[in-house]
Amino acid sequence: MIAITFALPAESSGLVGLLREKKRASSSGGKMIYGKIDNQSVAILHTGVGRKSCEPKIDNFLRAEQPRCLISSGFAGAVREDFQVGDLMVAENLSDRELLSAAQRILADGNVRTAKLFTSTTIVDAIDARNEIARTNGADAVDMETEIIAQACSVRGIPMLSLRAISDTPAKPLPAPPSVLFDIEQQRTNIAKLSFYLLKHPMHVGRLIRFASQIAQARHALTGAIITLVSQL
Repeated sequence: MIAITFALPAESSGLVGLLREKKRASSSGGKMIYGKIDNQSVAILHTGVGRKSCEPKIDNFLRAEQPRCLISSGFAGAVREDFQVGDLMVAENLSDRELLSAAQRILADGNVRTAKLFTSTTIVDAIDARNEIARTNGADAVDMETEIIAQACSVRGIPMLSLRAISDTPAKPLPAPPSVLFDIEQQRTNIAKLSFYLLKHPMHVGRLIRFASQIAQARHALTGAIITLVSQL
């Protein structure tokens, strides 16, 4: 079985919709979605955003399941200007070398870049913050879960690959402050807070609509890459 992690269902919905023999289950590892891609059995786990949510979920999951490998997937924000929304990347600094090599070969026709991913403790959006991460860490993109997942896999000897799709960039940033878009403590968007923000900043409604399009573009690219990869691993 191949395990695939996402932070949120908004990232995985395209893939989940294409699974064969799909079933949902709950265990000590959390709420799982099982199914098949071609003839390959997969298990999908949603870790939530950030260490507080991700760490216990991935630890519990790996106590309950024994995947032959794990793909840490989802969205990432670019910190360099040469990335575009919908670009795909495999993280060379956090991925198992053999899996990385296999992904590079399998996805060679998919315009997937090999790059460095930084796992942040906060949602990163401001240009200055993106630039600082690029400068101090030599990173190309940022997420909030992969390093945590990599550590959990390493302890158990499970090969892990980080495959991410770019959802936002310095030129196409988040449409509202991170604290408005997503409440990390509650692990959801506070609709009342977002609505109040949009009432005060009506020009940002268009940005939110464009961001929804960015998310759809990233999800579509990611779904296709995962199906291609898993079917050949």
